[in-house]
Amino acid sequence: MKTYHIIILSLLIASCSNQSTERVNQVLSTPYQPEIVEGRYNVAILIMDGVFNTELTAPYDIFQHTQYREGIKAMNVFTVANTNNPVRTFEGMRLLPDFNYLTDSLPPIDILVVPSAEHHLDTDLEDTLMLNFVRKVDKTALFVTSHCDGAFVLAKSGVLNGIESTTFPGDIDTYKAMFPKLTIHKNVFVVHDGKYITSSGGARSFDGALYLCEFLYGKEIAQSLAGGLVIDWQLEELSHIVVEK
Repeated sequence: MKTYHIIILSLLIASCSNQSTERVNQVLSTPYQPEIVEGRYNVAILIMDGVFNTELTAPYDIFQHTQYREGIKAMNVFTVANTNNPVRTFEGMRLLPDFNYLTDSLPPIDILVVPSAEHHLDTDLEDTLMLNFVRKVDKTALFVTSHCDGAFVLAKSGVLNGIESTTFPGDIDTYKAMFPKLTIHKNVFVVHDGKYITSSGGARSFDGALYLCEFLYGKEIAQSLAGGLVIDWQLEELSHIVVEK
């Protein structure tokens, strides 16, 4: 009798397992696109295997929360990658990209965010499809931003030629050696030059995102967004550079 129960239980578990697998495969194969609300800024966050959590989630959190503030032009926030498959962050999170920039029809991108990733100092800089995507978006985007070593991608794509920038403090020397013609700032958290905003990354990724929000919406909204995430935001206390031209 016990053997019979064990067999029935095993069959039930196998059936549930198969159904779970089928459900996962169905989700992965079903086209998904986030809701894009008209009249908002479209913010695309470029992700890939090895992207670092903080440089991705910090701007995502700040920008997405604009949807809960009244009287402003809020932001649609979505991720873009060169695959339909899950992307694994450096810390191990698995994320499904909202859009595949190689195959999908993308909404017009007003703000491009390039977080840091594990291979932004080496193999990612050889990804011509990604670099061409950055160049294409740069032609029409209102703002192009990077956090930490995301600046390497912007610099390699050529969009930072003639632009002042910064990157992760520990990689400043490598950045200068790789791109000797660029004006690069160290010991500063955010650099704003024209439509380009670069941050030193890490927790300072929040600063880069809040800086852009204060630039677009003013101090009160920026402080409200920061307060919602329990961040003490005072732009005048932030080590930053605004390039006047």
